[in-house]
Amino acid sequence: MKYLDEFRDPQLARRLIDDIQERATRRWKIMDVCGGQTHSLLKYGIESTLENCVELIHGPGCPVCVTAPETIEYAKHLALLPNVIIATFGDMLRVPGFSASEVSQANPPLTSSVCPGSLADARTRGGQIQIVYSPLDAVELATQNPKKQIVFLAVGFETTVPATALAALQAEQLRLRNFSLLVAHVCVLPVMQVLVGDPNCELNAFLAAGHVCAVSGHDIYRALVSESGLPVIVTGFEPLDLLAGIRCAVELLESNNPQVVNCYSRSVSSQGNRFAQDVMATVYKQVDRKWRGFGTIRGGGLALRERFAEMDAEKRFGTILQIPIVHQETCRSGDVMAGRIKPHECEHFGRGCTPDQPLGAPMVSNEGACSAYYRYAPQTKRN
Repeated sequence: MKYLDEFRDPQLARRLIDDIQERATRRWKIMDVCGGQTHSLLKYGIESTLENCVELIHGPGCPVCVTAPETIEYAKHLALLPNVIIATFGDMLRVPGFSASEVSQANPPLTSSVCPGSLADARTRGGQIQIVYSPLDAVELATQNPKKQIVFLAVGFETTVPATALAALQAEQLRLRNFSLLVAHVCVLPVMQVLVGDPNCELNAFLAAGHVCAVSGHDIYRALVSESGLPVIVTGFEPLDLLAGIRCAVELLESNNPQVVNCYSRSVSSQGNRFAQDVMATVYKQVDRKWRGFGTIRGGGLALRERFAEMDAEKRFGTILQIPIVHQETCRSGDVMAGRIKPHECEHFGRGCTPDQPLGAPMVSNEGACSAYYRYAPQTKRN
């Protein structure tokens, strides 16, 4: 397949691997920031092949995983209101709000396909939840159900923000009074700043997510590189994309020459997509945001501007009740997403926590590091 097969050429991959191994004089620690990168690195055996010279650390690049449990709980309670339909992407359906172990003690037994404390759990209890494939589908749902309040669960990094911004603009143009957004968008750069600001940080470089940079551009990382001394390499998601990025990182590290380098030029430019940025800036403003496993990150998310305040679900519905979130240590998602441990180093991995019965979001999401290890690294499934 054109534009795909050529980035999976095994001979070229072998040459890049040999080059990386020849250049590395020590074992470098490189964090991939995107869950899509994590899955490809494991699926194609890149992590295990390079383990003698590069330790690949998997960061908080899964927006489903970092969505705060309070947001999930709020969405569940809205879904249980008689006149509300929650519209959401399918990958949010099984993400737990409360600790799954805590919820299972409080509620009746569920089938193995339903994660306790999740939106799927709420749906089995009568909640109205509709899976959509685009934010514009949620707008259409609102036009078709004028007597229902449609709430779209807006999650994702900069990659998905333009689409939800366009949905807000379309709803405004249509003068819909029954459409709102429960905004949980997060931003990549602030969490990278948190990671490098940790006094125990042992990272040497970052692989930045190509699809995020296609929107934001890669110039946004220049200050981070200047302040931290860590190279940032923009990559795609195919094997050759990732290997080229790792080779570039190793070359910069070996020469002590930290830079921002774009290894995904077929999709990414220095300035990014100006139209998408303008649409985002029209609808959203940057705010502090709570992340699962990290707490509140300064400038770590987005919120609707005052012009769109009527579409803010939290303002429209207010505080339904005090949602008592109990933060337990059962799921070590924070340690996994910060790169402090690998998924298989969690005592619950492959035992009390599996894709069928997950304790936390990284085992649920298709971009979660735990699900990637469970799927592509079978030797790590059980401690």
